[in-house]
Amino acid sequence: MLARSYYQDDIADFLKADPDKVLGELAHNHHFALDISQKNAWLEQIDNLKHQLSKSYDGQIFFEFSIPRMGKRVDVVLLIHDIVFVLEYKAGAKQHDKHAIDQALDYALDLKNFHEGSHDRYIVPILVSTKAAKRANEINWYDDKVATPFLCNGADLDEVISQILSDLKSLIVQPAYGFSDNEQDPFSEEWAYSGYKPTPTIVEAAQALYQGHNVEEISRSDAGAKNLTHTSNCISEVIEYSKHNRKKSICFVTGVPGAGKTLAGLNISTRTVDASSEEHAVFLSGNGPLVSVLREALARDEVTRSKEAGRSVSKKEAAQKVSAFIQNIHHFRDEGLKSDKAPNEHVVIFDEAQRAWNQEHAERFMVQKRGASQFDMSEPEFLISLMDRREDWGTIVCLIGGGQEINTGEAGLIEWFNALQKSFPHWDVYHSGQLSNKNYNWGEDLGAKLGDLNAIEKTALHLSVSIRSFRAEKLSAFVGAIIDGDADEAALIQKDLSEYHLALTRDLDKARSWLRKHARGTERLGLVASSGAMRLKPEGIHVKSKIDPANWFLNGKEDIRSSYYLEDIATEFDIQGLELDWTGLCWDADLRMEGDEWAYYNFKGTKWQNINDRYRRVYLANAYRVLLTRARQGMVIFVPHGDDHDHTRPSQFYDDTYQFLKRCGIQEM
Repeated sequence: MLARSYYQDDIADFLKADPDKVLGELAHNHHFALDISQKNAWLEQIDNLKHQLSKSYDGQIFFEFSIPRMGKRVDVVLLIHDIVFVLEYKAGAKQHDKHAIDQALDYALDLKNFHEGSHDRYIVPILVSTKAAKRANEINWYDDKVATPFLCNGADLDEVISQILSDLKSLIVQPAYGFSDNEQDPFSEEWAYSGYKPTPTIVEAAQALYQGHNVEEISRSDAGAKNLTHTSNCISEVIEYSKHNRKKSICFVTGVPGAGKTLAGLNISTRTVDASSEEHAVFLSGNGPLVSVLREALARDEVTRSKEAGRSVSKKEAAQKVSAFIQNIHHFRDEGLKSDKAPNEHVVIFDEAQRAWNQEHAERFMVQKRGASQFDMSEPEFLISLMDRREDWGTIVCLIGGGQEINTGEAGLIEWFNALQKSFPHWDVYHSGQLSNKNYNWGEDLGAKLGDLNAIEKTALHLSVSIRSFRAEKLSAFVGAIIDGDADEAALIQKDLSEYHLALTRDLDKARSWLRKHARGTERLGLVASSGAMRLKPEGIHVKSKIDPANWFLNGKEDIRSSYYLEDIATEFDIQGLELDWTGLCWDADLRMEGDEWAYYNFKGTKWQNINDRYRRVYLANAYRVLLTRARQGMVIFVPHGDDHDHTRPSQFYDDTYQFLKRCGIQEM
């Protein structure tokens, strides 16, 4: 079993140990060249803890405890009387910086949420700034038994630990907490090696996969989410079969929102199919914001990690390297227009393949925007034709989100099957068996199109459980009931969302306050709205004011362009495929409840116009489906009161929607 920390021992034995021996073990497990600053930091921590830890403390000490999801290590963890103390040291720091406070709290929250041994324990984050003045600390607990961060300078560490132990002794009476004189905590040894089941954001996942980790290391392993690994393995098996038998194959990976389709695709794209022959996989996406955010995040991370390792990599160099890993599908497509050569890649992963254009839209774009004199294919047909140019073998992996088509011309899964039936019957077609699901087939019988194809059903190609929200696996079903207009079903499902925070308000300032209250550490929060929410403008919400996705999703709390400021709004086009910890969904009258049904509107000029086109109605419903499934931990929905003096937003446009959401089980603030 791999060690979770560089050094682990009973506190009593640590206090007796020679500091050089402790340092030696830390250095040995560090696996990198030890620079003088790291050596001095460890020596300072060892010395401080030897002076501050009482010989009466029953428990264990861990140096450099791993937090895999974040790719970080906690300086020191103390497990004393079943209480987890998370210590983040800042050697020489004269003050307790906000960034460092958030860092300590982030580590504590990660343990609470993803480390099985910490789920039910009290967790205390402590920031130790060794040159700071002494601070008075008050004990405050969040509802999940995580304390607000304590601020120390090292000399008062024993005082803080004693304060916590005294406080909890009066609150906890269970013998498992071991406050009797000679009682040993039987769980101390097992704590470090208990299951770690992270649910990384897509940005965190991309960073980890890019560094060489595999999907099993960074994703949960419980029964509810295990099919993510099964899906990745199934795709790998198809690739290997196609390679060894010189076959052309296409895999359709379906899944509910947040189930890990993009994560599975990124996992495949980071694997070199055959290093000796330079056969690679590439991740392609037509989602501009997703590509922009992931590339920027990976480039920033590459620069930071290179600096920490003593190497110098410029941002430009890092960005160029990243571009080979994640590419815009439009560049791949346009390159195929310029040349009749086969692509270099043997494996291509098309993210959000349901958004590929139908023939009418593709023809118009290629002729008007790309100067193609003749073009008579849908986008799926053209993309398959590019890989069909290969004379040996090739595999296409299409990641399909059910009910995720959000823009004109996006044709869903049906267009891919039409292309295969028309032009590529020699390809092997692997599908998940979801062909009768209304979220994928647009009312057509996809099964009937398989008659002339070599179709193989692989149930592992469907991801049925959302892992975006580690607090609510049934969130996608809840949202589905809302979009279907079924308040009774939504209310029934909502009862199983007890750990997922939901709130409803008609006051935007209260929504902002709710978000700021619930978000802790660097948990990311932001406001979202439909791109058609034109009459939220009187509320100060301008959906036509474009955000820079990289700045909005990645920049810190001090940057007014970031999501933290709760000023700039992300629409469904900005946020599809991405996520936040907490969202504030601002609901306008473009999708409104009239009686017992949803009504669909587009604001044009000075008034709302009915949307009668079947496809445009689906796009609008899907826009709200996307917005309702972006939050990992909780969501507040803001529905305006409207203004009866304004003919574009009278109260009747909003009241029925608000009452419907209440009937769905969402509590008013």
